[in-house]
Amino acid sequence: MSEPIPVFDGHNDILGHLATSDVADPVQAFLTGSFPSHIDLIKAKTGGFAGGIFAVFCPSPKKPDGALPPGMAFDMAPLPLDLVPAQAMAIQQVSLLYRLEAAGALAVCRNTTEIKAAMARGKIAAVLHIEGVEAIDADLQFLDVLYAAGLRSLGPVWSRDNIFGHGVPFNFPGSPDTGPGLTEAGKRLVAACNRLGVLIDLSHITEKGFWDVAELSSAPLVATHSNVHAICANPRNLTADQLKAIRDSNGMVGLNFATGFLRPDGAWRPDTGLDVMLRHLDAMIEAVGETRVGLGSDFDGAMLPAAIGSSAGLPVLIEALQQHGYNDALVQRLAHGNWLDLLARVIDR
Repeated sequence: MSEPIPVFDGHNDILGHLATSDVADPVQAFLTGSFPSHIDLIKAKTGGFAGGIFAVFCPSPKKPDGALPPGMAFDMAPLPLDLVPAQAMAIQQVSLLYRLEAAGALAVCRNTTEIKAAMARGKIAAVLHIEGVEAIDADLQFLDVLYAAGLRSLGPVWSRDNIFGHGVPFNFPGSPDTGPGLTEAGKRLVAACNRLGVLIDLSHITEKGFWDVAELSSAPLVATHSNVHAICANPRNLTADQLKAIRDSNGMVGLNFATGFLRPDGAWRPDTGLDVMLRHLDAMIEAVGETRVGLGSDFDGAMLPAAIGSSAGLPVLIEALQQHGYNDALVQRLAHGNWLDLLARVIDR
């Protein structure tokens, strides 16, 4: 049996999933696959999950944060999160990432040379990301701390407002044009990310915030785990104008596997077929080009099509790409090549 095509994925939430669980030893759970998750060491090796952007995510103080309601239409307003508890949760998850590295499960990577080296020796290549930067203070001192710890990617907002900007709500159907964009602190954050070489992820930000970043940033525009709004009218997805801006900046968009961001009816259903994933990929490629599209699974952060199920099921998607008519070069680009090229444009120093 041939080895699976290696996948470098644009977004996963395994750190938060493990850190907020009641598992006694999250490192051993990851190593042995003894905890229900989309990613563990066994599933990763089975499916060819060779690396990705690993998110630190700090949940709101109480529900409805994580429980996506069933059905076709919903509207959630997660509560805001204060600095001190956010920093405590961020430290816990960054520590977990480094304990996973110490146990031999993965390698924390700060540039593409390190990513390629880790993949070559069979280690999961992990790029540290923070999704919603409530843990960062207005003076950006904690940004310096996180950068020293390996942070190379951040999303200024999750789907809630903070001192840096405004996030889109979880509603369907809806427009991403839901409110204000960056604050003055958010504008300073963009400048600092450009200076340091930190990727700015636009997947959860309002449309106004997207255009604020587009105006201010000298870096490529990136949405690590978003889909096409014309196919699924969720505000988390990208309009035609946003996709054009990503193309024009030589940026990147990663296909989100979450069923509610894929389906035209917005439903959270595991029986979602892979055909709708291919429809989004076709539209993305047409809008931004073959060199600017990849995968942004949202593993351990969302409901996936049952045909994929977890990172072990990535070969099912790869086979679907091949049967859809994508040639070998394009499949390789979608699986990992485009992400490595994008990261070289942003984080390499």
